[in-house]
Amino acid sequence: MLVAIPIWQGRVSPVFDVAGQVLLIELEESVEKSRREQLLPDEGPDRRVDRIVEQGVGTLICGAISRLLESLLVARGIQVIPQVCGSVDEVLDAFNAGELHNERFAMPGCCGRRKGRQRRCRTRGRKNQS
Repeated sequence: MLVAIPIWQGRVSPVFDVAGQVLLIELEESVEKSRREQLLPDEGPDRRVDRIVEQGVGTLICGAISRLLESLLVARGIQVIPQVCGSVDEVLDAFNAGELHNERFAMPGCCGRRKGRQRRCRTRGRKNQS
């Protein structure tokens, strides 16, 4: 399996849509076999998706991502795990251990969906407690 993580300064890039490079990690039964960096084109969403597909990526772990890019990737058979933050190595370890759902990897302010389930925003539904 080939996993892609957009990177910036050793961490998951905050926004996939404008990330300049992606780390490609080849996994075999959760064991890392290789890793390499790949530049991402700044030529629009279709070309960005093509680059990911051309590399043979099966799973993209990323921070924020536009609905357009996410739907294009999913339509091309790529699993997208959005709203993830943290150091690349810690995120990859959590992914391999099946623990990427841990709150410590959730992007700050994230109230959106994660792994097919709804997350509740900490402030949503609270009454003013003043």
